[in-house]
Amino acid sequence: MTPLSHSGSPREQRTESLSTAELVRRASGQLSSLVRDEMALARAELTVKAKHAGIGAGLFGTAGVIGLYGLFGVLAGVVLLIARVIPDWGAALAFGGLLVLLAGMLGLAGRRQLRRVPPPVPEAATSSLRADAEALRSAAAHQGEPR
Repeated sequence: MTPLSHSGSPREQRTESLSTAELVRRASGQLSSLVRDEMALARAELTVKAKHAGIGAGLFGTAGVIGLYGLFGVLAGVVLLIARVIPDWGAALAFGGLLVLLAGMLGLAGRRQLRRVPPPVPEAATSSLRADAEALRSAAAHQGEPR
C-alpha cells in the first residue's frame, strides 16, 4: 500500500519515506527523459530551419541554371544579329531576355527565402535547457537549506 502525501492523493509518495537509492534512480530516469525530450525538440527545430535553407539554395541553383540558358539565348541572338539582319535575331533576344528575367525573379525569391533562415541554433531547446538547469540549481540550493 502506498503512503498518502499531504494532498491525500494515493499516487503521490512522500519523498521522506523513499531511500536515497530510490531517489537517485528516479532522478536519473527523469533526467534521461528530460534529455531525450530536449533532443527531440532541438531536432524538430533544426529540421524546420534546414528545410528553409534547402528551399532557398534550390531556388538559387535553379536561378543560376535558367540564367545560364538566358545568357545562351542572348548570345545566340547577338550571333544571329551579326550574321544577318533579319527578324530571327529578335526572337532569340526576346527569348533570352525572358529567361534572364525569370532567373532574376527566382534569384530574388531564393534570396528572400535564405534571409528567413535564422542561425542554426535550436533556440527553443536552448532556452528550455537553460530553464531546466536553473530549476535544478534552485532545487539543489533549496535542498541544502536547513528545515
